[in-house]
Amino acid sequence: MKPHTVLSALLALGISAGAHAKLPTEVDGLIEVKSKLMEAVYLQPGADFRTYTQIMIDPSVVSFRKNWLQIQNNSQPIGAADRQISAADAQNILNTAQMTFDQVFSDTLAKAGYTIVTAAGPGVLRLSPSVANLYIVDPQPNGPTMGRTFTVQPSEATLVLEARDSQTNTKLAVVLDEQETQSAGGAQFSSQSGNLADFKKMVDFWASTSAKGLENLKAVSPVPTDLSPNQKL
Repeated sequence: MKPHTVLSALLALGISAGAHAKLPTEVDGLIEVKSKLMEAVYLQPGADFRTYTQIMIDPSVVSFRKNWLQIQNNSQPIGAADRQISAADAQNILNTAQMTFDQVFSDTLAKAGYTIVTAAGPGVLRLSPSVANLYIVDPQPNGPTMGRTFTVQPSEATLVLEARDSQTNTKLAVVLDEQETQSAGGAQFSSQSGNLADFKKMVDFWASTSAKGLENLKAVSPVPTDLSPNQKL
């Protein structure tokens, strides 16, 4: 599969149903293993992560949860035309999310000690990130940036991250993780700036957790060639 196509395969298998959807034990030849860091981790049997000291990151692909735009507009009070979200508004949100993801993800991995490069080469791990099922509560596209309203529902998103050898394009791992941006335990203030800050925190978590996961994979490399589903490494 080409980069990001695993996302389509996972969505077809029911990932769009959310974090509690039943996940397959194998994806494109990769076997699911137990992970304390991410919701699901799939590894290539025999993969060796010890040589990777540099990271090449593809531009992210970001998409909303199915029917997000319709759900948001239907939830607004009748006559509140200034709170309706247009297709252009939605695209602007996606563009902002993609640019934010790419910047924060790269910066966080660099802070973790990895050299970020733009070309394939020896010791270069290629990462292809996708953010699926992005669900932003009360984005307020036409209101003031600092305008605030109350919400009790958290925003959510799902990361699908593919890791490949940059030279051979051999797929080594796929990671899946769903996160919420805030607690749903009570009323929260919502604003454009607050939503963006929450999204940055989510991306920073994913990047720092990915860095920890890569170090863990180096420690257990090479991955067993007889890897079994849900095996603990």
